[in-house]
Amino acid sequence: MPPIDDHPLRYAMANELHARPFPTVAAPSRAAYLAMKPAENAAGRDRALERAHLINLLDRFGAPHPQPDATHYFGTIGRHQLKWESHTEFVTFTIFGDGLATPPFDASTFAVFPDDWLAAAPGMRVTSALIRIELADGDEGIAEKAHDWFVPESLAISRMLENELVVAGDFRIDHAGHMRFAVFVRPDVGMRRIGRVVQRLCEIETYKAMSMLGLSRARALGAKMAGFDTELTGILDRMRGSDGDPADVLQSLLEVSAEIENTIAQTSFRFDATKAYETIVNQRIEVLREDRFLGRQTFAEFMMRRFDPAMRTVKATQARLQTMSDRALRAGDLLRTRVDVERSAQNRDLLTSMDRRADLQLRLQRIVEGLSVVAISYYAVNLVMNMTGPLGASFGVGKVTMAAIATPIVLVLVWMMMNRIRKHME
Repeated sequence: MPPIDDHPLRYAMANELHARPFPTVAAPSRAAYLAMKPAENAAGRDRALERAHLINLLDRFGAPHPQPDATHYFGTIGRHQLKWESHTEFVTFTIFGDGLATPPFDASTFAVFPDDWLAAAPGMRVTSALIRIELADGDEGIAEKAHDWFVPESLAISRMLENELVVAGDFRIDHAGHMRFAVFVRPDVGMRRIGRVVQRLCEIETYKAMSMLGLSRARALGAKMAGFDTELTGILDRMRGSDGDPADVLQSLLEVSAEIENTIAQTSFRFDATKAYETIVNQRIEVLREDRFLGRQTFAEFMMRRFDPAMRTVKATQARLQTMSDRALRAGDLLRTRVDVERSAQNRDLLTSMDRRADLQLRLQRIVEGLSVVAISYYAVNLVMNMTGPLGASFGVGKVTMAAIATPIVLVLVWMMMNRIRKHME
């Protein structure tokens, strides 16, 4: 087969599908999870800073470095395994350690991250979690442990993946500042499956936290949108009245329209990202294939009661902003129509005035033409009299008689000449 050129991105795109393998996690074990993002412009952050931050941590344990421009890393640091991933808006660190912490959810695993290293992070914590993974041959004792470890009112617990695991959590921040999840694993479950479930739990928590940023933005816009609504209503009232100056109304409409469009531009990324994160949360829960555990609340039910209303608020806020933008656009169309009607009326009045002036000018012109006929006739009669005077005297015709004969003839000739000139000019 002759050689064929590959697209320059072929291997990169193919490898991207395998770029973030799931960790392999044994039971019993524990994990500590951390997700961070900059406070502003997270999507445009300097990725080199976060890679340098990762390398700083690896150098403390003498661990090998990731590839340049890498977006993921998995390796050993001391007695633990580290999984690092760089995402669109945030970066995550996951520490895996063998054995269980005593007491349960002791923060010693999270202490693998040095305090000074955390303080130098190029971002802020979005969420962090402690995950306890222990063996459970049956259901005995699981409910009691979940009751002791979590807040009963918020507890979500369910069987997952055809009862191979039981997962519990309450999505509350504990006194050390972390979320808590407990994974009870049947003895015959493979390490890869455990790793996938742990990864899914971390993703659910992270994308849930990122989605809630959209709710915070939506709530902050409440008073501002109320102001927009009041201004638009006032502008429409002024447009409905006959005393409103269109120029002033247009200026007010332009100002509020610019504010609305600026708000939409500033919030569109966050609201669109919230939609995407919400989809990921629901998808990650769905692939875990939940079944109810002893009649308790499942993760999907928890999200339906607590998470879904927040997401609906975000969607409603985005829809309301778009509706206001559409209202401003329609108001602009109405104002433009009003201005066009007023201009048409002004043009009609102007044309009427011009018609009147033209009619007056025509009348004046006809008067002037009549006077011109008289004046020209007067001088023409004088010329005729001067020319025919001697001839009339020779025939015994008096001057008055000659004038009486010449005047009508001259008037008719002058009128015919003027009429011909007028027709020629038309």
